[in-house]
Order: sequence, then structure tokens, then C-alpha cells
Amino acid sequence: MNYWLVKQEPEAYSWADLLKDGRTTWSGVRNYQARNNLRAMKKGDPVFFYHSVSEKQIVGLARVVREAYPDSTAKEGDWVSVDLAPAKTLARPVPLDAIKNDSALKNIQLVRNSRLSVSPLNQAQFDRIMEMAAAG
Repeated sequence: MNYWLVKQEPEAYSWADLLKDGRTTWSGVRNYQARNNLRAMKKGDPVFFYHSVSEKQIVGLARVVREAYPDSTAKEGDWVSVDLAPAKTLARPVPLDAIKNDSALKNIQLVRNSRLSVSPLNQAQFDRIMEMAAAG
């Protein structure tokens, strides 16, 4: 199993939108590294949903329900989409500041490469974020 984090501006598509829709196509990614990460996603992989820009916090946990397939929004190029479905809303959102200040997380791609919209996590990082989301 692999672990992931996807970023989205909540004004464009929020966690609440995913909850309401029950499933979404994660399309429109136009970065090669992020595309390769989408290609590596497997059905059942957990995916943290991060609200970028205005909120800067992880708010939910989704699952991959369909592996990479051609992105219908791409006019040219070899771009892919995956389908995600919500798994659970985090009891406590995990803000970017808390992630940056946590020794186990300070080097994740969300911190090191803040422009990357789809990034991998290892199991220890995933578990730590889940611990932070449960604390409070």
C-alpha cells in the first residue's frame, strides 16, 4: 500500500464537495512529477485531502477507487486522472504550521515542494498525521 496527499483550493473543490459528491475524478494535473504520482496510485490507497491557499490544512482522508486513466480534460499530452472517494473527515484538521513544526514531518514534499499537488508519504508520516488528527 502507498500513502498520498493531494492539494486543492477549497474555493475550487473542497472536502465538503467530495463528501457531497461521494466520488470525484482527480483531473487537471499538469505537472510531470504529480502525474507520475497519480500513475503510482493503486486502488484502495489512502489519500489525505489538503485545503491549500486559504486554509492550509489536511481536512480529510480519501481512498483511490479507480487507478490512473487518460485525463479527459487534457487537450494534448500524456496526462492522467484517478478517481477518489471520501473515507473520513479528520476529527481535527492538521494545519501546515503543525506539520512544519513536527520533526517526523518537516521534510515531507508538502513542506519541501509546496507547489506539488500530488505527493507521496511513507507509512510513518501517514501514521503521524493520523495521530495529529486524532489529538485534541
